[in-house]
This record gives sequence, C-alpha cells and structure tokens, in this order.
Amino acid sequence: MWLVVPCYDEQAVLPVTSEIFLAKITGLIAAGKIAEKSRILFVDDGSADRTWEIINELSLQDGHCLGIRQSRNRGHQNALLAGLMEAKDYCDITISIDCDGQDDINAIDQMLESYADGCEVVYGVRSSRDSDTWFKRSTAQLFYKFLCFMGADTVYNHADYRLVSSKVLEHLADYQEVNIFLRGMIPLVGFKSTSVLYERRPRLAGSSHYSLKKTMGLAVDGLTSLSAKPIFIIAGMGGLLGLAGLGGLLLTLIEGMRGQAAAGWALTIYMGLFLGGIQLLSLGIIGTYVGKTYLETKRRPRYIISERTY
Repeated sequence: MWLVVPCYDEQAVLPVTSEIFLAKITGLIAAGKIAEKSRILFVDDGSADRTWEIINELSLQDGHCLGIRQSRNRGHQNALLAGLMEAKDYCDITISIDCDGQDDINAIDQMLESYADGCEVVYGVRSSRDSDTWFKRSTAQLFYKFLCFMGADTVYNHADYRLVSSKVLEHLADYQEVNIFLRGMIPLVGFKSTSVLYERRPRLAGSSHYSLKKTMGLAVDGLTSLSAKPIFIIAGMGGLLGLAGLGGLLLTLIEGMRGQAAAGWALTIYMGLFLGGIQLLSLGIIGTYVGKTYLETKRRPRYIISERTY
C-alpha cells in the first residue's frame, strides 16, 4: 500500500501530520495488514516554503517516506494524479489523503477491510459537516446536489480521501483529459466500490489554501468536465424565450390592429436588460466549454515531476 499525500505550502502542518501518517503505516505493517514495502508518498505541488526540504528530511529519517516534486504549482488535482500515477506500478492499492490532518486516519482500517471483501474503490465520506461554517456547509451541499442534478456521477460529501486499487489506476491512466476532476473521473472507471463514513476534524496546524476563488474554480472544472447538460439547458431556455418573444410580438400586433398603443417603455428596457443578461451568461457558459476544449487539443502534460527523493 502507498499513502499518497498532496502538499502545497504545508511547512506548518507537515511535521505534525507526517508523524501521524508514519505511525499508522508502521502500525498496519506490524499488524500484518499491509506489506513491509508500503510507503508514504508526499507530492510537493511546487511549494514556495520549506515543504520540499521537510519531505527530504523525512525521507532521510525513515525509508517508508518518499517524495516527488512538481516543477511548478499545478493545483491539487494534478498533484494528486501525479502521486497516483507514480504509485500504481509499485503497489496493489493507494490511499489518498490530504496533508492537513482533517481526514480521520483510522478510517484506513475500514477501507482495507472493504478492499479485502472485494471492493476496488473505497470512498471516504464525511458523516457530517458540523465542523464547517454555515457558508461552507451550505455551498458544499449545494455543489454536490447541483452536480447530481446536472448528471455528474459523484459521491455525496466525498472529497479525495479514498482507496483505489492498482487495477483501477491502470484504467484511470487511459483517461487523458487535461481538465482533471478525480472525484468524478474515478466513479466513471467503474468496478466494485463502497463508502466508509468518518468524522472530519479541524485542521491541525497552518491555514487552508483553498480560497473561495479556488473552490469555485474546482466546481466549474467538475461541472464542465463531467456534464454537457448546461449547454442543453441554454438551448431549452433559448427556445422558451423565443416562444415568449413570438407571443409578445403577436400580442402587440393584435393590440395595434385594435388601435391600442403598445404599453411601456420601462417594460421594453427591462426585457432588453433581461435578455441581454441571459445572452451574456449563455455565451460565458458556452465559452467555458470552448476554452476547455481548446486546452484539451493542446495535449499539454498534466504534471511534470522535477525531483524525487528516491
């Protein structure tokens, strides 16, 4: 088993959580649940602080700790994919977990039991969001429900804490898209899966690097990577507005034939603003899909590993 841990500017929390990860791995090895060759793979996503130096120190102190470094910051999903693709040739299963210590490390025991029962993918799912602020909890729940409404196949309240077998990763490697959203891509691969519930705790040290802007960007990536339904909604909206406009035109002609004046400059202005806003919004959504298609055609590498500790 390899534990894959994406890191970005985590010098404050990494010395704390690395001890927790290492204690868990060595404990599982001692209990005979995983092999001695099991490793922890820290993936530095182009950090600007001492994260890479700490990873190097950890690898020198204990052979169970390994590290790779991206040539530049490419985002959490790309860093996680780099770690999974790096690990798949060395182990039977990988478990990805965030570096901040919020995910319950003891849920790994249940994940291993589910894998032994024949599950190739085991999702870590939050049992509640009581530790989140009202705003974060509300927007997260809205995000998952919206993805479901749009036809995206995701697991509710699941982030990136999961067990994935090397068999699944071999097939995941065939998915070559540049716009990566692993929470939706892994369910697309298929195979037998299940979920494990756990309580998410407050961050052990440091501060979160996921700003509202990054969260919104991840939401857009997830939606546009997994579903084309927004374009069909735009088409339907355009059809309805066209019918409404045609009905208004006929009503105006009938009133004109009766000698009645067409009412309201204000209504005309408001309708113009409304339709203009709808058009700009529709162009923005379609433009997002076109832009992502443009990026896909470039076939740029999704990650570049510049350094390794092994």
